[in-house]
Amino acid sequence: MLDKLTIDDIIMNALREDIGTGDITTLSTIPEDRTASGRFWAKESGVICGIDILCRVFALVDSRVEVRPAVKDGQQVRCGDTIAEISGPARAVLTGERVALNFLQRLSGIASRTALAAAAVRGTNAQIADTRKTTPGLRVLEKYAVKTGGGSNHRFNLADGVLIKDNHIVAAGGIGNAISAARSNAPHTLKIEIEVKSMDQIDEALAAGADIIMLDNMTLQQMTEAVARIAGKALVEASGNMGDKDLAAVAATGVDIISIGALTHSVRAMDISLDFKA
Repeated sequence: MLDKLTIDDIIMNALREDIGTGDITTLSTIPEDRTASGRFWAKESGVICGIDILCRVFALVDSRVEVRPAVKDGQQVRCGDTIAEISGPARAVLTGERVALNFLQRLSGIASRTALAAAAVRGTNAQIADTRKTTPGLRVLEKYAVKTGGGSNHRFNLADGVLIKDNHIVAAGGIGNAISAARSNAPHTLKIEIEVKSMDQIDEALAAGADIIMLDNMTLQQMTEAVARIAGKALVEASGNMGDKDLAAVAATGVDIISIGALTHSVRAMDISLDFKA
C-alpha cells in the first residue's frame, strides 16, 4: 500500500521540475476554456503499474480532470489496449501529460521486466527480488512496481537488515569478526546476511551463524556446490549481474533468492502514449 503523503511529495517534486514557472507552450496556444478528451494506450505488450499515480498527477494539477482507468495495476495488456481515458480542461491535461507518462511508463517497465523474470523461475523454489539500485527518490514506487510484477522486495533501506558485503568484511577484519559484531550490536529481530565469493568464505559464514548467504558472481557449478555445502543451514541468495543470466538455470541450482539490480537500475520504460480525440 502506497503512503499518500509520500506519493504526493514525489509527484509534486516531479511537477515542479517539469512545469517550472509555467507551461509556456500550452498557455500561449490553448484557450483557457478549451476542453479535451483522449486515451492512454499501450504501444507494446506489458504489465501495467502506476494507475493510481496517473490519476493523482492530474488531481494535483487540476481537480476538474477526470481519469477513468480501463485496467488495474498488475494487469497484462497488449499493444493497442486502452489503459485509461481522460477528459477535462485541455491546459491541465497537457501540462500533466509528461509527468504522468513518465511515472506510468517507468513503473510499467519495471513490472513487465519483473514479470518476465518471475515467469522464468516459476515452478522452482527460487523467488525474484529487487535491490537498492533504484532511482534516487523513487524507491518506494519502484519497489512497488517490482511487487506488482510478481517479485519480492529486498531490504528497503539500510535500517531494514544487516547485509555484510566485501568492504564491510575487510573493514571489520574478516567474516567471523563482522558477523560476531553484528550479532552483538544489531537488534535481534534483524537477520544477518553476508556476501561470499568462495567456498572457504561459505564455511566461515556458516561457522559464524549467518542467516542468509549471498553468492556473489558465482558460476552455475559453483552455486550448485554452494547450495549443497550450505545444506539448508542458511537461506541462499544468488547475486551479481543476474539480469544477464539464464534465470531458470540459476533457480535450478537450488538457490532461494535471485536478486536482480537490473529490475530497477537500467530497465526500459514501457511504450505508452496519450492521444487526444479530434
